Amino acid sequence: MQSFKAEKKRLTPLQYNVTQHAATEHPFSGTYDQFDQPGLYVDVVSGEPLFSSLDKYDAGCGWPSFTRPITKLAEYQDHQLRLPRTEVRSPKAQSHLGHVFPDGPTDQGGLRYCINSAALRFVPVAELETAGYGAYRHLFQ
Repeated sequence: MQSFKAEKKRLTPLQYNVTQHAATEHPFSGTYDQFDQPGLYVDVVSGEPLFSSLDKYDAGCGWPSFTRPITKLAEYQDHQLRLPRTEVRSPKAQSHLGHVFPDGPTDQGGLRYCINSAALRFVPVAELETAGYGAYRHLFQ
């Protein structure tokens, strides 16, 4: 298995704390909360494709929200707060991304993937091929 040890010098302090220590960015402060461009969201640590802009919606919660991932995410029970939550991590790098909740749009499966912007890197549709994500262009056809 490939190692994706995140280096502090490569990530911002916020990116490092979110992805490696399961920190949470402040609501309404992330780059991608009110961001609406077509493209792919990938893991900031490993580059693993995670979400499509086609599945992004404004849940009003202060973090980017998606109805579904484009790959199977790793899920873990999180008991940090009084109520248990389901934490989601990238499958290969195991980067902490955020949480999934059962209060999403019912017509799209009912899930809300509430994700930290600091865990993501955005790849615009126009740059998919040059960035090595050409296999995902079909999502935007």
